[in-house]
Amino acid sequence: MVRRSISALSAAFLSLIAVLGFALPAHAVTPEQKLAAMSAFSQPNATSFNAWHAAWQNQAAWADYNFDWSTDLCSSSPDQPLGFDFRMPCRRHDFGYRNYKAMNAFPANKARIDDAFYFDMREVCARYSGLPKSTCNGLAWTYYQAVKNLGSLQVTDEQIQQVKLEAELNYQNEAA
Repeated sequence: MVRRSISALSAAFLSLIAVLGFALPAHAVTPEQKLAAMSAFSQPNATSFNAWHAAWQNQAAWADYNFDWSTDLCSSSPDQPLGFDFRMPCRRHDFGYRNYKAMNAFPANKARIDDAFYFDMREVCARYSGLPKSTCNGLAWTYYQAVKNLGSLQVTDEQIQQVKLEAELNYQNEAA
């Protein structure tokens, strides 16, 4: 009886060692594979945004890539200026900046990341019509110009109010 128990335990122990000993190592992602994924996630189109958004929602599936998913949203600018929600565009923008900088490939990709940011904000604005859409598009342009020309996102409340005023004036002139 003792002999059977020892045999059963030995067999179980050997099976465990075999499984652990022969387990495949985690998939090692090459820098080229990581850059390819980052490129796919940072194009200024809906397909790229949807791929990035799906990955953002399931970050664990991308653990082998060691992506930096951290964000400060729209940095020191409002995340939802005048109620327009730019948080998701800012998240994707941060993803691009942080990960390309970590790969020492930022300068060559900055313009595309900024263009994708502008695309994403215009997609937010496309949900509106009339004056709200004009105002949203003006804010998207202002945010885009800030990152394009300054490399950071810092839009003041005064700039936001100026965009709102300009959109209202343009809308009134078009209606007249």
